[in-house]
Amino acid sequence: MSTTTPSAPARQTVTCQIIDVVDLSPSVLGVTLKGDPAAIDHLPGQYLELALDSHTWVPFSIASHRRGDGVIELHIQHRPERENSARLRRLLTLSGELDVRLPGGECVLDMTSTRPLLLIAAGTGFAQMKAIVEAVLEAQPRRGVFIWWAAREHDDLYAEQLASDWAARFDNVHFHAVTELELARPLAESPRIAHHQGRIDDVLERALPTLGFDDARVAVAECDVYLSGSPGMVYACVDVLEAHGVSAQRLFSDVFAYAPRPAK
Repeated sequence: MSTTTPSAPARQTVTCQIIDVVDLSPSVLGVTLKGDPAAIDHLPGQYLELALDSHTWVPFSIASHRRGDGVIELHIQHRPERENSARLRRLLTLSGELDVRLPGGECVLDMTSTRPLLLIAAGTGFAQMKAIVEAVLEAQPRRGVFIWWAAREHDDLYAEQLASDWAARFDNVHFHAVTELELARPLAESPRIAHHQGRIDDVLERALPTLGFDDARVAVAECDVYLSGSPGMVYACVDVLEAHGVSAQRLFSDVFAYAPRPAK
């Protein structure tokens, strides 16, 4: 699997103001931070770490493309039963600022490539894909983008409207929602939006070897593939993708660095 990326900005610790905290869903917070624009430098696909104290740093994908104004977005899964999650929620509520360390990660969009993009995310892994999509729409607006976002139930697709809007507005963007349970309501109507029920690896197995719809079929082996989710989910998808001809050199995920698979 590939972890080679363009040269990343130098890692820095920055104090950021908390600009906004909103509920994107009952369990996901949308957090907007602002720091020194000269220090807030990152590439699409990278993450930062938030300081809970001087010894405890927790990583979160950066959910926004580099804007140049020092503003960054995060999508944070809030699990009150977990100590670090509860501590972070208190900091976001009671403090006006947070220390962040950035950027981290080598799963970075390859802007030298023009291959179609297959973006596979589970849960808040969508945050990483959001930054990648924003960068592509700005710099490579005709590049094919196939978003596959997996969740247990419909309401866990907390930015469904955004993904649907992309697919409705841009004829090179396709959005596939994947839920284990039935949909709670219909998806937006568009020829480039679809729903699949089941586990993401099983759904991909049924859908491949091509992606898209009748007017835009693309062989998955021709794609650059970015994956974000648990190690089990990522490697299950990797097995399916490699069986359909995707080269290991065109597979990108942070999982390959922090949870490497034993050599076969």
